Amino acid sequence: MTTIWGGRLRRFVEARLSPEGELGLHMTVGVALMLIAIVVFHGIADAVMGMERITVIDQQVAHWFNQHAIAWLTWCLLVITHMHGVLGAITMACVLGWYLHRQRATYWLFTLVITMPGVMFLNVLLKSVFGRARPSFDEPLLAALSTYSFPSGHTATATALYGLLGAYLVCQLDHRQWRRRIVIALAAFAMAALVGFSRIYLGAHYLSDVLAAMAESYGWLAICIAGVSTLRRRRHVRQTK
Repeated sequence: MTTIWGGRLRRFVEARLSPEGELGLHMTVGVALMLIAIVVFHGIADAVMGMERITVIDQQVAHWFNQHAIAWLTWCLLVITHMHGVLGAITMACVLGWYLHRQRATYWLFTLVITMPGVMFLNVLLKSVFGRARPSFDEPLLAALSTYSFPSGHTATATALYGLLGAYLVCQLDHRQWRRRIVIALAAFAMAALVGFSRIYLGAHYLSDVLAAMAESYGWLAICIAGVSTLRRRRHVRQTK
């Protein structure tokens, strides 16, 4: 009996780690990344709702930037933050969709179609669940917003958008071009982090809002890419039978 169960477990693990399988390595990695993102998000959310040390750091960081704002940097970050608002994110997503269509990257285009609306809806849902008030200042750099603060919507959509673009570009490279892959991945992360920084600097969000938004978005993006990749492989397997 032990031998039978051991064999079944071994076959199950091998199937989950197989790059060729319908529900193999791609889905396994996607689920693993999603679970890691959930754990990170849950940890941040618990700390914020429990008024732990991170909330003190949030206040300190927010007020430091508000008191040490530099005019030219404020202007640059205002441009960046407005570029990545709802209208800007939709516009950039449409441009990326057009590019993917031109490249005939049908599955990547489908991933984009489910990723961007999904992350926007998820963010609105999470805001309503946690209901955290935004930072407040005597002399704000950005007009006060009526929506909730946790997690950051600008950061979530930027993370999903640049993360998907980065993943697409990385997948177009040969596996031996690992330096270029690393540069592209870091550039995608840096763009999302820059948008998040703009929200913190301008006083629209706390640091924890931005970190939670990135975790939320990477988790959602991972499962979207893994799901579509699994769909593609399943269709390929059925067509070759």
